[in-house]
Amino acid sequence: MTHALDAATASRFASAALGHVTREYPNKMDHVLSGPEDVQGPRALHPIFFGSFDWHSCVHGWWTLFTLARLYPDMPEAAAIRALADELFTPENVAVETAYLDQPGSRGFERPYGWAWLLMLAAELERHESPHAETLRPLSQAFAQRFREFLPLAGYPVRVGTHYNTAFALRLTLDYTERTGDDALSALCLDRARVWHSGDRDCQAWEPSQDEFLSPALMEAVLMRRTMGPDAFADWFDAFLPRLSQRQPATLFQPASVSDRSDGKIAHLDGLNLSRAWCWREIASALPSDDPRRPIALQAAEDHLDAALPHVTGDYMGEHWLASFALLALLANPAP
Repeated sequence: MTHALDAATASRFASAALGHVTREYPNKMDHVLSGPEDVQGPRALHPIFFGSFDWHSCVHGWWTLFTLARLYPDMPEAAAIRALADELFTPENVAVETAYLDQPGSRGFERPYGWAWLLMLAAELERHESPHAETLRPLSQAFAQRFREFLPLAGYPVRVGTHYNTAFALRLTLDYTERTGDDALSALCLDRARVWHSGDRDCQAWEPSQDEFLSPALMEAVLMRRTMGPDAFADWFDAFLPRLSQRQPATLFQPASVSDRSDGKIAHLDGLNLSRAWCWREIASALPSDDPRRPIALQAAEDHLDAALPHVTGDYMGEHWLASFALLALLANPAP
């Protein structure tokens, strides 16, 4: 069975996201207190992205909602999505979100994961015939500028499988630059990817760690697929995972086991399975149709989806964010 997005799944994901993007508490804030005046609650600081347990999850919760509403405009939740977006995505609220970045302690706010997801949301809004893309533009441009300033300073990649992973951030940002025509930022992303990873060989894949939701190995491969032409990527990929046809490193083919979905960090492993499925599908799409590694990659994707899709909803520690990663995987289904 090949997993694909359908109307029922879209409705389930949308209902879950609607249930958490305006749920203010519990909330894990990325907030530096420079003085007593900075002691404020999530909604006061972030009048759009105050829900979903943390700022970045709220951002990609909205990406999920807007994407599903575009794909299924007649879904039962579509009207509620549009109404809530009209209520929250206002110039006044965007101005508050943008001004937050000017605070003295906000230089590293949500870097790079939240930055990339905000740009991914902006790219999705560009696909809609609505004013929300223009309304959000001051915030998206502020984060694009942050990337322009940060990437020349970033001499080294961050290869962990959590929010600090730089390959994931660049991969999402390239979607934004392609959609918006931001050639300057695209060039920076491509340069950093090549500097960081073009010489990587024989990946050992020491993963997963206990709280990872990204595969450092596969995420790097997915990024490099976006930075190279087909022939150059084929050469690089052959050297990076030279024993893939033997299903090695074996850990990349084995879905992670999740021992406690009520523990927010352990629940990350459901996200690892979903993001690996996304990566395997993207890798398969880069391989020739007659490449024997292609069915191996596609089967690995299905195995990981089998392990994770039943758990996208059910416990808030996963439910507040997992649908976004499930959607990435399901939308990446390559043509036969």
